Amino acid sequence: MKKRWLDRAYRFRRRVQALVGWRTRGVKVAAFHQSGEVLLVRHRYGDTAAFMLPGGGVKWREDPLDAAAREIREEIGCGITGVTIVGTYLAAGEGRRDTVHLYRAMLVGTPMPDRVEIAEAAFFALDRLLATASPATRRRLDEIAGRAPIDAAW
Repeated sequence: MKKRWLDRAYRFRRRVQALVGWRTRGVKVAAFHQSGEVLLVRHRYGDTAAFMLPGGGVKWREDPLDAAAREIREEIGCGITGVTIVGTYLAAGEGRRDTVHLYRAMLVGTPMPDRVEIAEAAFFALDRLLATASPATRRRLDEIAGRAPIDAAW
């Protein structure tokens, strides 16, 4: 029941944003384990099969760096350290206009998905991503690994 409500709320919000042309700001974090593996998450709404970089929205007057730390803490119960900006991207998918700030960081702690937004969290080697990793996640990780030039479009 809760998953169905969350998915409907997510889809409704996206439709409204597309209709009114809201600009949104978001963050994603390429959070690495000390072994060099990157943390990816599977959401309980939207494309529930896809593994993605963790992240979320930037609140009104919130610094994107603070939002990145907050989202990691809320979604998987960890901290981050050694945070650096990878880039700022424009996303126009689903009729929305998002600015996405991508950070790279080291994860502090053991990921514990909140089970509200996040269904699963797991570490992956950059050269061994699952086929279910989202296309945008693959592009960003290829950029971070130096296998592709940075593209301004998410």
